[in-house]
Amino acid sequence: MNRILQIAQLGNPILYQRAKEINDIEIESDFISDMKITVADANGVGLAAPQVYEPKRIFIIASKPNIRYPNAPEMKPTAIINPEIIWTSEEIVNDWEGCLSIPGLRGFVPRFKSIKAEYYDENGERQQSIFDDFIARIFQHEYDHLNGILFLDRIENTKDLLSEKEFQKQILTK
Repeated sequence: MNRILQIAQLGNPILYQRAKEINDIEIESDFISDMKITVADANGVGLAAPQVYEPKRIFIIASKPNIRYPNAPEMKPTAIINPEIIWTSEEIVNDWEGCLSIPGLRGFVPRFKSIKAEYYDENGERQQSIFDDFIARIFQHEYDHLNGILFLDRIENTKDLLSEKEFQKQILTK
């Protein structure tokens, strides 16, 4: 039976550790289903295993418009397992990010506009994909979680942080 998982919050040591490679993808199917349910329940667009107390190299990209990201593109929730970024565009774009493990804050974060990645899907098939724009941003954000990096580590200035309330007022209402 699927369940909603608890999300680790800022300060929990698991968020600062490098996650371990997955050797047997098949045994992760229930966990992946739980992660998909959890990210949807939390109105997220992505969720990494360390955020739900599992130091595994798995994350979910689940972009869709919601209260936190009203302009997010729609896509089927996708499991990304043992990912590696193998190419990045030269162009870097700054945009606002939030994190389910850091509720109440948004940061203006520089990310590559496009990336190419290799990973396994939940069927154990090796994939190679190019991700652009918002989906590339989600991928990089979740990939950072697998390496113990938070978006707060990527902001260039503390003035690039807003409370969620101010973000809603200043950015989303523009």
